Amino acid sequence: MRHIDTLKNNESFQRVFRVHDSVADRNLILYRAPGTGKLGIVCTKKIGNSVIRHRFQRVVREAFRLNRNDFRNDIDIVVIARENAKGQGLTEIERSFLNLVKRPTVF
Repeated sequence: MRHIDTLKNNESFQRVFRVHDSVADRNLILYRAPGTGKLGIVCTKKIGNSVIRHRFQRVVREAFRLNRNDFRNDIDIVVIARENAKGQGLTEIERSFLNLVKRPTVF
């Protein structure tokens, strides 16, 4: 299994939010910015308790890992969970993630 590079600090997240291209659907909001191909995940307490939030994070990381070769690797991505994502499984979250990632960017 390959290691997934993730955004670690607030400065990295803020850079993506500041210089961003955003797309959304009913499950996810996705911010994209030129970078090194890292993934950041934001999941607030509105989604649920820590078990639900960590499950969502694992699902998004797995979707990213499985489909990493299908999209550009020079873009940093931040995924924000919407409340509707709480009850969704891997296939629904992966479908939403892939549809958002494959939309054209302004970069």
